[in-house]
Amino acid sequence: MGAHTLDEIERGLLQALQIDGRVPFLAVGEVLGVSDQTVARRYARLRSVEGVRVTGAIWPEALGDQLWLVRVQCAPEAAAGLARALARHDETSWVRVASGGAEIVCMARMSADASPDEHTVLSRLPRTPRVTGVSAHCVLKVFFGGRESLLDKDHRFTAERFDRLRPPPPRPTGDPVELTAGDHQLIKALGQDGRAGYRHLASVTGWSQTTVRRRLAELRHSGVLYFDVDVEHALLGLHSAAALWLSVEPGQLAAAGEALARHPQVGFAAATTGAYNLYAGVVCASSRALYEYLTGPIAALPGLRSVETAPIMRFFKKVSPAVE
Repeated sequence: MGAHTLDEIERGLLQALQIDGRVPFLAVGEVLGVSDQTVARRYARLRSVEGVRVTGAIWPEALGDQLWLVRVQCAPEAAAGLARALARHDETSWVRVASGGAEIVCMARMSADASPDEHTVLSRLPRTPRVTGVSAHCVLKVFFGGRESLLDKDHRFTAERFDRLRPPPPRPTGDPVELTAGDHQLIKALGQDGRAGYRHLASVTGWSQTTVRRRLAELRHSGVLYFDVDVEHALLGLHSAAALWLSVEPGQLAAAGEALARHPQVGFAAATTGAYNLYAGVVCASSRALYEYLTGPIAALPGLRSVETAPIMRFFKKVSPAVE
């Protein structure tokens, strides 16, 4: 995977799917000026050959959960096994091995009212063999990420061209959403295939297709459910990923975070607790491009005090649909 070069139709298709993972291929074809059969064939090829997937995922904050960025220092020979174990946990959204294999960076969710002695990822990690250090940073504000991705920053097509594909924006009430057993089954099925048909989703949940349509729309409207396109960075011509831990003057934190969100290299940016109060996950075309980014746009961020760069060596998990 990764040897294929995307053409304009495939790039447009990926951008359309990032806007709405369940958008009809007929609508995508009308925007791109091709038939829906062409769009369907391209998607089938990207999925089977290049591993592109549309997945349904939850936004933890809509359920009243907190997001935590966790850094795990470990023996390099233990990193892969530990990363796989973390990836299997429902609590983790993504898991990456960084810094030459001596560190794992992951995003975990935790109930806001969870007690420290509960059996969570955060409570178990310090007792795990071969782990030499753990630091956890509560995510205070997400500047970019979740429902947004690097595909949203592919400006080969004008925004107006895709506006007709954009679903209504979510309207969260602010109160945590309670999920039913059927909701769990629905979200699990969409996590495996975000474009699964209503007949299949009805068989999984035991609901009618009409109920599936209605509940899916409700979950999207409330901000609980969104769709993400899982695509290898190499397919987009991006080969150098890194986690950036930045220390920024508190008075400039919002301005720096908003600036990061606009950078085309940034797939996730958030304000966090801890010595480093701003985090960014970035992807560049090459190591040289990463250097130019660090010494250019990053160095120019307002209020920047320091930055630590941890090269990402391997992705073990990119997005998690699972809910307990």
